[in-house]
Amino acid sequence: MKRVHVAAAVIRGVDGRILIARRPEDKHQGGLWEFPGGKVEAGEAVSVALARELEEELAIRPTASRPLIQIRHDYPDKQVLLDVWEVTAFTGEPHGAEGQPLAWVSERQLLEYEFPAANTPIVAAARLPDRYLITPDGLQSAELLAGVRKALDAGVRLIQLRAPNMFDPQYRDLAVDVQGLCAGKAQLMLKGPLEWLGDFPAAGWHLTAEQLRKYAAGGRPFPEQRWLAASCHAAEELALAAQMGVDFVTLSPVQATATHPEAQPLGWDAASELLAGCNLPTYLLGGVGPSDIERAWQVGAQGVAGIRAFWPGAAL
Repeated sequence: MKRVHVAAAVIRGVDGRILIARRPEDKHQGGLWEFPGGKVEAGEAVSVALARELEEELAIRPTASRPLIQIRHDYPDKQVLLDVWEVTAFTGEPHGAEGQPLAWVSERQLLEYEFPAANTPIVAAARLPDRYLITPDGLQSAELLAGVRKALDAGVRLIQLRAPNMFDPQYRDLAVDVQGLCAGKAQLMLKGPLEWLGDFPAAGWHLTAEQLRKYAAGGRPFPEQRWLAASCHAAEELALAAQMGVDFVTLSPVQATATHPEAQPLGWDAASELLAGCNLPTYLLGGVGPSDIERAWQVGAQGVAGIRAFWPGAAL
């Protein structure tokens, strides 16, 4: 069965809302909502196909776009490769040129619409930022809280509270405080035993690779409305993350790091190959920073994660 190559767009308005369209009832997956786009013709560049499809479907032409995520999905009757780009500027006024209903929705409202199964990782990618801050080790609670405040003021929207050398009660107390700071501003991801899940209902959970190997066969430990992530370092762990149904992963280390000098770096080429087989939004981690975000996009990543690179005013 030939895999159908489709270009699709996460189109953002100036207010940050996202444009979605309803599929005609007589088409494959009819009646469900989708991100606009269409088939890529043989020999056609994805960006060209996307511009053509958006002009035909919505009467707009993208003026600023970049790769977001690639999804390979097998339906019982069809195999698809979804080449998804984020469009942040366009000319024209979008309307359903083919009579299809449209809706402008917030990132959170995307969860209220029913999409084809292949679109699940796209919905996650559309809701996630391009940088993921991981808090540094070895700081006192007051220093960590001050740094989180600065990061939030700087617009950071996704934060992992990582404090491996703290005693459990100390970490839990800190998590309560950081959760309060992040409320309404950023998504907090915690680490720790899954027995803690019920104590922090507003937080997402970031699994270690060890936890991933231990729990993947049991599936998600909580509903899909709550963020679940995992640390991955190889194809095997990426496969386990997909099996478990996590929302996003980190892939590391891309390059040598001061925090994990013993770890063998993947390098950009190997990271790119691993991403080609991964249907999950992925943050590259390890020796990367803000200046690497565009390169990360080009190899198929959601963006970059970092400790030193993103910690406010850090000379750690």
